[in-house]
Amino acid sequence: MKALRLHRWNVTPREAARIQLRLRGRVELEDRLPRVETVAGADVALDLHRRRAIGGAIVYRLPEMIELERVWAERPLTFPYVPGLLSFREIPVLLKVFARLRHRPDVIFYDGQGYAHPRRFGIACHLGVLLDCPTVGCAKSILVGAADEPSTKAGSWKPLIDKGEIIGAVLRTRDAVKPVYISQGHRVSLERAIELARAVSDGFRIPKPTREADHFVEAVKRGEQGRRHATK
Repeated sequence: MKALRLHRWNVTPREAARIQLRLRGRVELEDRLPRVETVAGADVALDLHRRRAIGGAIVYRLPEMIELERVWAERPLTFPYVPGLLSFREIPVLLKVFARLRHRPDVIFYDGQGYAHPRRFGIACHLGVLLDCPTVGCAKSILVGAADEPSTKAGSWKPLIDKGEIIGAVLRTRDAVKPVYISQGHRVSLERAIELARAVSDGFRIPKPTREADHFVEAVKRGEQGRRHATK
């Protein structure tokens, strides 16, 4: 997968925020995606001791969720930790990962926010715009906004609202467990994003694509079995 070159990465936090504001106009919040036959989950692990970012992606075929491919890459960690600017810390290594995929996914799930972001341009939006691909943000906590608690039944959800705008959904993926926070990334409606998140959930709190991507990059970071699946 080739990425669009829309900006530099060697920027200050203030410049990064301005880039988010400029690029958010490219985000499409309506469904413009193909028939969804493959999905990918992606995540990044940070090795702060070595100042490295390790990114990974796993592609699955729907509806069976059969794994087709997994790849990883690493690169130096150069951008500081700044809340709301996660994409400038993590996307550079992710672009290296997606460039290595043989299977182009129809939708990418990322372990982070999409539209549910102070500037409405979280990492799932940024990744989708750069890769010209539908994306969904699947986060473990709220970055901005508030919501009522959904019922305890799996599949129930409530809107996540910020300043009177619906920016995402609080989704229960398993009976009586903590919810996850779903938001649009690019080229997908919120309703479709929720539907897809339910389709790739398999009885655990975290949907399978991002859960397994998290396990994968952490295994690579530890030098365990993940390193068998790709080279640097």
